[in-house]
Amino acid sequence: MTNPKTSILIIYTGGTIGMIEDAQSGALKTFNFDHLFNEIPELKKYNLRIASFSFDPLIDSSNMNPSNWIKIASTIKENYQAYDGFVILHGSDTMAYTASALSFMLENLAKPVILTGSQLPIGVIRTDGKENLLTAIEIAAAQKDGKPMVPEVCIYFENNLYRGNRTHKFNAENFSAFISANYPSLAKVGVHIRYNHQAILSPKINFLIVHSQLDQNIAILKLFPGINQTVVDATLQINGLKAVILETYGSGNAPTDSWFLNSLENAIKKGIIVLNITQCKGGSVVQGKYETSSDSLKIGVTGGVDMTTEAAITKLMYLLGENFSTEEVKKLLSISLRGELSEEN
Repeated sequence: MTNPKTSILIIYTGGTIGMIEDAQSGALKTFNFDHLFNEIPELKKYNLRIASFSFDPLIDSSNMNPSNWIKIASTIKENYQAYDGFVILHGSDTMAYTASALSFMLENLAKPVILTGSQLPIGVIRTDGKENLLTAIEIAAAQKDGKPMVPEVCIYFENNLYRGNRTHKFNAENFSAFISANYPSLAKVGVHIRYNHQAILSPKINFLIVHSQLDQNIAILKLFPGINQTVVDATLQINGLKAVILETYGSGNAPTDSWFLNSLENAIKKGIIVLNITQCKGGSVVQGKYETSSDSLKIGVTGGVDMTTEAAITKLMYLLGENFSTEEVKKLLSISLRGELSEEN
């Protein structure tokens, strides 16, 4: 049973989930969330106070950017005292980036922020959107002894609740579109919602701080067999570049060619942070495990442990935006700030 005093704010940013079929033309159109209970009468059975806020204009997730993350975070900040939980409806393509960003932007978060969406519009008969939305709301409202069950930024999709900054979209067609390869589900949903209490973060301080300075002077350099110096140098010599995510092989392995190592070392000497993230969806960077990663360690490449690329990008934006020194940023990249990496690795 839900508590009628519990209040949930739905923030609709855009995406597939918010589309319904026009009764006359049959074309898909944007769902008016002012009529939420008319379109989804099942919500009335929850006995919750539910309100909604829609972005104007709505954003296709392919157009999502840091300014939109700031707007979402600001909306949560403005309504933080008025609601017990938040559900963000978002296109699935960049959902893991937004969830990761919000996890760093919302420091000391003590209430659920659940992102969800769908692969099929909510107005289509076989939609996965209704179940995703209904369950996300139920999870956002869930409490035990007056405290939220999941006081962190999460993604709910197709029967699984994941920590947002551990998540990656891996399938463009299946309803089960996301994976969290390096961290267990926070909840599994079937007949019952079974929470993995040991995996859920608990806030140490119940005083929300919203960080809205994000530095976008970051690049990704993905290694591939045959990558040449022109490509590497073109990336490392970008004007204003402060950090580069080096997507390496396996457990952090990279070429040992002298030109490659020299290019990285020159960039590091100029103050550019080079963060080693594995291309693998599961597993961790362990620099020095093989000879092909030992040289990277020696020249000052920072190991990203088992962070996703999405978490690495948004963590760098957050840390650089906070104006930490280069050495402080490097140190903090190897520390779990919001549960984004496994420190025991």
